[in-house]
Amino acid sequence: MRTALTGLVGIEHPVVQTGMGWVAGPRLVSATAEAGGLGILASATMTYPQLESAVAEVKKRTDKPFGVNLRADAADAGQRVDLLIREGVKVASFALAPRKEMIAKLSDHGIVVVPSIGAARHAEKVASWGAHAVIVQGGEGGGHTGGVATTLLLPSVLDAVDIPVIAAGGFFDGRGLAAALAYGAAGVAMGTRFLLSKESTVPDEVKSLYLEQNLTGTVVTRRVDGLPHRVLRTALVDQLESAGRVRGTARAVRNALRFRKITGLSLPAMVREGLAMKHGNDLSWGQLIMAANTPMLLRAGLVEGRTDAGVLASGQVVGMIRDLPTVAEIIEGAVTQAEEILHRLG
Repeated sequence: MRTALTGLVGIEHPVVQTGMGWVAGPRLVSATAEAGGLGILASATMTYPQLESAVAEVKKRTDKPFGVNLRADAADAGQRVDLLIREGVKVASFALAPRKEMIAKLSDHGIVVVPSIGAARHAEKVASWGAHAVIVQGGEGGGHTGGVATTLLLPSVLDAVDIPVIAAGGFFDGRGLAAALAYGAAGVAMGTRFLLSKESTVPDEVKSLYLEQNLTGTVVTRRVDGLPHRVLRTALVDQLESAGRVRGTARAVRNALRFRKITGLSLPAMVREGLAMKHGNDLSWGQLIMAANTPMLLRAGLVEGRTDAGVLASGQVVGMIRDLPTVAEIIEGAVTQAEEILHRLG
């Protein structure tokens, strides 16, 4: 299935596996690449040495194109960009818009820059700065998300820019892929569907909890890090929702110190990253402290398997998923189903 995305990146199918923190590691990314899609390695929860090791492992597992998701506001973002250039990584994706100079540097070295955006005006901005494509996620998507449904956000972005647009938020099979292509998108990006695959390293007991959910099994909360965050409804999320400000702040400070210990970040580096996040998202100091919750709460659930003490990011599509196929089966099934639908429609 050829689209503007497959031609731009050099992949076989217009299907992207998103860079989910603590989930999108070398095994999942390389499996996606081998199946003909675009796997994106999540680096925001990795130290620089861990990212070096992860890129090397993906390259050992596959010789096909893959991407790395970067935090544009990270203290060592420039060093990570240099790593991608040195290792010949094909795609750099960003959750927050990278600076114009960063896009230019990556582009000059043949790296495709694909920011994720949540509004048409953001797409216009990064397109004017030289971004090669954008991922647009509607409110159905998991993790940090907006309030506009994909069915409205996607066409608004398609009308605003003339670079390839990848649709995210609410996609899990070939029906969604066919619909996205009909809108004019160049492909789809999926997170929850790939999290619930055989190659995903999320603990089995956590996957079982995901598979038990229905279409009302997620909630958008601001009590994780101060920003709208779609997660599974769990007892912990209920506790966060009902906790007072002082209790929530104390928890966030403890988690910030734990995250610093795991990542090896110095206190000055954490302060610099915090200031960059505060400026980029217009957060209050209280929200900034709460943002320290995110990495540790997600790690507790998605790595340690602690459904009682962890937050589990999820898209609403979790209510439609009841199996754990291989990555190859996910991609091949979606493409085959989409081709059959498009052929039937003439």
